[in-house]
Amino acid sequence: MNRIARFEKVSPQQFAEGWLDIFGTEEGAAAAYEMLSLPRRATVGSAGYDFSVPFDLELAPGQTAKIPTGIRAAIQEGWVLMIYPRSGLGFKFRLQLNNTVGVIDSDYYFSSNEGHIFIKITNDSNEGKTLSLKAGDCFAQGIFTPFGITEEDDADGVRDGGFGSTSRKNVR
Repeated sequence: MNRIARFEKVSPQQFAEGWLDIFGTEEGAAAAYEMLSLPRRATVGSAGYDFSVPFDLELAPGQTAKIPTGIRAAIQEGWVLMIYPRSGLGFKFRLQLNNTVGVIDSDYYFSSNEGHIFIKITNDSNEGKTLSLKAGDCFAQGIFTPFGITEEDDADGVRDGGFGSTSRKNVR
């Protein structure tokens, strides 16, 4: 196995900023931060590192939640972290990531938001099932994947941000 990355918590201040963005108050952020755990594989043969939700969450069919994981990933160049819903939750509740698959590039780690990984999910159940998660329950999984580039690649931009940051005109 290649050891190509390491998970870390973002700073308490960065987590509180993400919490405030979602809940409109920092109340509860410090307690949630203390309970954060780094993603882990459940078994020797697991490909996915399980991400846990930092608060109790209930999603009725059609409801969406943005999750501040409090996690960042230092990834070697040439690798990417792909985020997917946990298989069982997708199967039972049609749990979906709003962007289908999360793509965490190696340079995201250096962004001004410390590379804080957010995961936005929707309960897409068409069977009327409500998804209930307790703080600490695993809801998503990340898989590290190598990638290649074209021979004529000349990318020289520098990222500072997450969603859509690499398509902005002034990436540098």
